[in-house]
Formats: sequence, structure tokens, C-alpha cells
Amino acid sequence: MTDPAEPPLRTATEPALPSLRDTVSRHGLDARKSLGQHFLLDPAVCARVAQQAGDLSGRHVLEVGPGPGGLTRALLDGPAAHVTAVELDRRAIAALAELSAAYPGRLTVLEADALRVDAAAITAAPRAVVANLPYNVGTPLLVNWLREAGQWESLTLMFQQEVAARIVAAPDTDDYGRLSVLAQWRCEARMALRLPPGAFSPPPKVWSAVVHLRPRPEQPSAALARSMERLTAAAFGQRRKMLRGSLKSLGQPDALLAEAGIEPTRRAETLAVAEFELLAQLLLRRDPA
Repeated sequence: MTDPAEPPLRTATEPALPSLRDTVSRHGLDARKSLGQHFLLDPAVCARVAQQAGDLSGRHVLEVGPGPGGLTRALLDGPAAHVTAVELDRRAIAALAELSAAYPGRLTVLEADALRVDAAAITAAPRAVVANLPYNVGTPLLVNWLREAGQWESLTLMFQQEVAARIVAAPDTDDYGRLSVLAQWRCEARMALRLPPGAFSPPPKVWSAVVHLRPRPEQPSAALARSMERLTAAAFGQRRKMLRGSLKSLGQPDALLAEAGIEPTRRAETLAVAEFELLAQLLLRRDPA
């Protein structure tokens, strides 16, 4: 791993840019806990994260929370057709403007709250997401993107490792929960890369991990998706209860479980994604959205 204090060697075709640490210093970009910021300042690490997305040739990439632009640089140094960076922190906008000038026509910077942005609407197809997500909004952003998973070719996302573990967890394990079901129902999900606290500035207290998600070719209808969200919220809302108890808020849980051939004494964390899908279909048929 390269020394993060030293700028990487550049080819003759790459624009000359200040080091990321110099960019942080010049623009007063001290990471703020209130924004969940932990910056990647080592170009080699940024390149490794970008590589987890696979071949981005001709793809239009959405990045959320670029900060000083370390990962943004790595994406622009690759074959992506265009990068759209959504940044809430106004201090970073000037730093990102330098990148826009260095890569003419390939970077659009939007000062906005990513939770309030229609991500697919601002990103041309074919689309992919690659982002070192702010810790405090990573999960809600993922849930939003999963609702429109069919719009994306892939999502390559950095989370706290404990969140990443929940996304890829297998049934009947400690990490398996609602996020596991919602993500794996719509996508193939794998842990792609783990990074220690020292890879970030400032170092967080925990390890981080990149999860790569590839949406499945067939996506559920909006009505079935709502049924699944309702079902999993009830099932995991009272995780230690048997399903006959945790699903009581849905009405007639024993009849629903009997129709699915699922023992009412089982707990939510023991059900496979396919069993949740069956229950969601039966629930929708019983209670059309």
C-alpha cells in the first residue's frame, strides 16, 4: 500500500492534481462526525475500492458523499463514461469543481441530500453506484436503492463492517435480519473488500467493508415489494418471538403460516429468503395492496 502522504505516479495523459491531503487542507475539509465522514485519502486504496465495481466501461456512475474526491478521482481515472457525485457538505463543492475542470465533461457535482434525490433520474443508463457511504445514512440509502434495484447494473458500497455483514448474512446466523432479506431478495450480494480503520482519515473505531450487489434480472412488482417490507418489518420487529407471535400484527398469522407450510414455532432468522417471498406473496393475495 502506498504512503497516503505521497501523490501517486501519473501517466502523461492524467491531469496533474494536488494530493488529497493538500486538497483537504486548502478547502478546510476536516471530517465531521455529524455528517458521518471518514475520508479515503490513499490513492491506492481508492483505486482498490473502485476496482470492486468491475468493468465500468460506458457506465454512468453515481457516487454519494465524495468529500475531497479520492474515490471520485479513481472512478474518473477508469473507463466510466460519466460520474455524478452527490455531496451534502458545501465545503467539498469547490474541491470537486477542480476535478470537474480536470476531467471536462465527465463529472457532474450535485449539492444535495442523497436521501432526497431521485438517484436514477439524475443518472443516465446504463447505471451503477460506487460510493464510500457516510456512516449515518448508509442503510437508508441502500433501502431506497433496493426499491429501484432494476434501474441499476450494480451497487458497490462501503459500510461499517457490521452493516456489511448483515447485508450478506446467511439464514440462522447472528447477522441475518431484515436487511439481509431485502437485499438478497433483489440482488446477489457478496462481501468484496475489508478495510481497517487506518485506511481512513480520521480512522473510525471499527473496520469497514465493501459490498457488491448485482440486481437480479427479475424484480418484484411494487405491490409485492410493499408486502415484503410489511412482512419483514413485523417478523424481525420482535426477533426473539416465534412467528405466530411476531406476525400477529398482520392478522391470522397461523393461517398464513399454515398455507405456506411453515411451522408457527419457528423464528424469523431461520427462514430462507425464498420462504419470506412465499409468505409475502400469500400476504399480498390475502390483503391486496
